[in-house]
This record gives sequence, C-alpha cells and structure tokens, in this order.
Amino acid sequence: MPDYIANMSLEEQIGQLLMAGFPTTSPSPEIIDLIQNQHIGGIILFSRNVQDTRQLLELTNSLQITARAAGHRYPLLIAIDQENGMVQRLGDDAIGFPGNMALGAIGSEQLVYDVAQATGRELKACGINMNLAPVVDVNNNPANPVIGVRSFGEDARDVARLTSAAVKGYRAAGVITCLKHFPGHGDTAVDSHLSLPTIPYTLERLQAIELAPFRSGIAAGADSVMIAHIHFPSLMPREVLPATVSPAIVRELLREQLGFAGVIISDCLEMQAVADTIGVGPGSVMALQAGIDLVLISHKYARQLAGIEAIQAALRTGALSPETVSRAAERVLQLKERFLSWEDLPLPGTTIAASSEADQQLRDRAYALSTTLVRNDEGLLPLRLEPDEDVLLIFPQRDSWTQVEDRQYPYKFFIESVRQHHPRVTVLSITPDSTDAAYEEIDRAARAAAITIMVTVNAYQDRRQVDLMQRLLHAGRPIVGLAVYNPYDLLAFPELSTYLVTYEYTRPALASAVRVLFGEQQPQGHLPVSLPGLYAVGHPVA
Repeated sequence: MPDYIANMSLEEQIGQLLMAGFPTTSPSPEIIDLIQNQHIGGIILFSRNVQDTRQLLELTNSLQITARAAGHRYPLLIAIDQENGMVQRLGDDAIGFPGNMALGAIGSEQLVYDVAQATGRELKACGINMNLAPVVDVNNNPANPVIGVRSFGEDARDVARLTSAAVKGYRAAGVITCLKHFPGHGDTAVDSHLSLPTIPYTLERLQAIELAPFRSGIAAGADSVMIAHIHFPSLMPREVLPATVSPAIVRELLREQLGFAGVIISDCLEMQAVADTIGVGPGSVMALQAGIDLVLISHKYARQLAGIEAIQAALRTGALSPETVSRAAERVLQLKERFLSWEDLPLPGTTIAASSEADQQLRDRAYALSTTLVRNDEGLLPLRLEPDEDVLLIFPQRDSWTQVEDRQYPYKFFIESVRQHHPRVTVLSITPDSTDAAYEEIDRAARAAAITIMVTVNAYQDRRQVDLMQRLLHAGRPIVGLAVYNPYDLLAFPELSTYLVTYEYTRPALASAVRVLFGEQQPQGHLPVSLPGLYAVGHPVA
C-alpha cells in the first residue's frame, strides 16, 4: 500500500481527521483558518451554506482553491446530508427526490439505484464529493423521533436490499457513500441530538435486525460508516457512553466482526448526547481512541479548535498514540486518492444541469408510485365535488419537527394546488397557542364544508392534532386525513376511515397527493411499516 502520510507532519495528519462546518454561504474567516493553519481536510455543508446550485459550485471551488494553496496533498472531502425527502440541503433549483420511506413504499431496487445515481450526479456537479447517505436504520419503533421517514422501513430484509441499491447508485455517480447510523438508530424513542438514547438488545438481536442493512451496504462497497451516539449496554456494559467512543462498537463490532475496512466517521460531536456529557474536546480524543477515523464537528469554531487542541494534548501526554492518528489518516487519504483529484474538480462558471428533463421525470414517477392510500372505507376518494361546495383545509403550524431538518414546510403550495382543482377552499390552522375560539371556528367551518382535509404532521406524537381530529370525527362530517410525515398518525385516531400518506412534507409529494385526491392519479404505494391492529382497504395493515 502507498505511504499516504509520507512527509506529512503529525499536525497535518490530525487535520485530515477533522470534518468541520461553518455558517455562511461563502468561506468564513474561521473555516479558512482551519483549512490553512489547522490542515482541516473535511468540510460539511448544510442548507445555511446553500442558496442555489451556481453559488454552491462557487463555494466548493473556493474551498478547494484555499486548500490547494495551503499545500493540501489531496482535495478536501466536502460532504452534505442529501438524504432526500425531509432531509435535503440543496437549493430550490435542484431536483428534490423522494426520501427513503417514500422509496420503501415503492420497494423497487432499480428505482432506489436510479434516484441515488441522479442525486450523486447533481452533488458532484456542485463540487460535493461525499454524501452522508444512505440512512440504513431499520425503523421498527413508531415512537422514534429522529429516524422515522429517513428509514426505508421496518423490515430488515427490505432495508438491506434497498441499502445495497442506494450504495451502488451513488458509487456509479462517483460520490462517496456513508452508511448511518451504526449499529442502528431505528429502535429508539429518544433523539440523540437532545440526549443519549439506549438500546437494550443483545448482539443476537442486533445481528438479526439492525446490522443486516450495514452488512448489505458494506458488501455493496460502502466507503464509510457513521457511528451513532447511542448506548448499547449489552455490548458496552461497563460505562454509560455513546457508541461513538466505544472500542467495543467501533473496533470490535464494525471493524473486526463485520470486516469493514473503510473510513469510520463519528456523528456530530456537538449533538447533546456528546456535548452535554463527555464534551466535544474529550469526545474527539475518545472517538479516535475507539477507532474512529474522521471526527465530525459541524457548527462552532470554538468547539472545532477545542477538538484539535484536545487531540494535540492527548498526543503530548501519551493518552493518544501517533500510530493511532497515522492509521486513521492513512484510511482518510486512501479514500481521497480513490475518489478525488485536483484535476477533476468542476470548474467555476460551469453550467449545472440541475433540472434535466430525465431527472424530473424520474422524480415525478417516483412520487407517483409512492403515494399511499391506506384507507378509503367510505369511498370519499377521489373527491367528487359540486362547484358550489366548500372544502376545508386544516394545518398544524410549527417551524420544525426534528433538529435534523432545516427547510420550510410548503403548506401554501398545497393550498394553491387544491384551489387549482376546486377554488372554494377555506384554510384554518392550529398552533401551540390556539385558543378555544380557534377550535370553535374550525367546528363551524367543518359543519359548513362538504369535505374536510386535515393535514397531520406526526400527530401520533402531538396531542393537539389528535384532539382536533377526534373532535372532527365525532362531529360526523366527511373527513380525509393526509399524513405528510410519518405514517403512524392513524394509530392515534384509528376510527378515521379515509387516510392518505405522502411520507414527506415536500412540494412534489404534496403535488402527487393532490392528484390522488382529485382522481388524476391512482395511489400505488404500500406501507413499509406496520400499524398494529388497524386495517387498510381490503387487507390488514399490521
């Protein structure tokens, strides 16, 4: 094997083990300092860094120019969480493809491959060479607050085969892949952005369910694996720590038992499961000691410096060996050599085909295939309305539902789409501050409407939405429930007889739902998760 770290100082090697973010749409002074003076070799971008595809290409090119001028041997890893669906970072001029659960509702390996390849092409054209995707968690816990629709579904075998297709699609596009969140974040009821979840299962259970998609993705050629901030007491019984800093998880389970030879990356150390427990600085050292190769610190410059300084201090005291740093740097640089070249970067000013007709057709076909009619017991769909009849639309208003999102919900787009089919539409909403008067107004509007369409957003975790739906159902008026996020809402109001699911609160998903509502398109998706004890049209959901 080539000596990737030959003539590199230890400080330069440390820099290759860090991936950092910054808050602006052009390189900030802080990120420039990290690249030039701390030899940072990896960058993570979020929506805050992106305006449109042209600006994004200029940004990535500027970052690479800075790295090359600073003497970096290889280009920067520039990563992003373009999972599609509810977690996507590209601008509005990019094509938004369905997320994992929408694809799981279709079940086609070919379609997953095609979507991953198209996404990878778009990222590469913008100068992004690493996608922190696919999510391969098996979402078998309806109460999961952070994975949910980011998962292909609850069946480990289905998730495994779709994982393989996604990895192959990204690799065909020449984009580095990352399986996450090892060894499985699907069966938690706690968001690791906020605190440390615990999964109490044995290794035998993990082997049968949670690890199956990781084995499949590794066999398909996955380039990196991200470790989750989750505690597994059966595998790490001596102390309550996240898997990110556990040799039993990183080295023994992933590296040795599963035989993964690629780059192992931490989830962001600024998440509260780490930042509020062991701290970002100590966590950086412990992650490397456990066998992590690439430490992710996504947001704050002070914490990024704290991570670097803690690693340097640990080397001085002997708590961290130079050999550990060198082995990790070798793996990161080997990955860069396989995928990156200074001569192969997209040039600034390049015209980006961000909206090719073929990709638009792929997107539209995928959304049409994913929209799922779970129940239509009263035959309300498709809607058959007289010109003088009123439709009532009800929305829950909230800025976001999980910390991993950073996009606005397109409820105005949905309203206008419905009005294009039937102009007599009344729109009302509920907020955390809605008063009794607001609910009474909804009652009056529902009695006057021919049909009520209530959009639900994770209602099974929101008492306000459940109370309102039950109030409407008890009034005995025709009502359609439209779940635009997790499909589990029907568990909270099982008496609802008309239930449509999009799996995501995005424009193309809502456009597909409107076509189903008005009979322009047949619903073709199938639930990739179960709703225990409930029944769909003609067959059990569970």
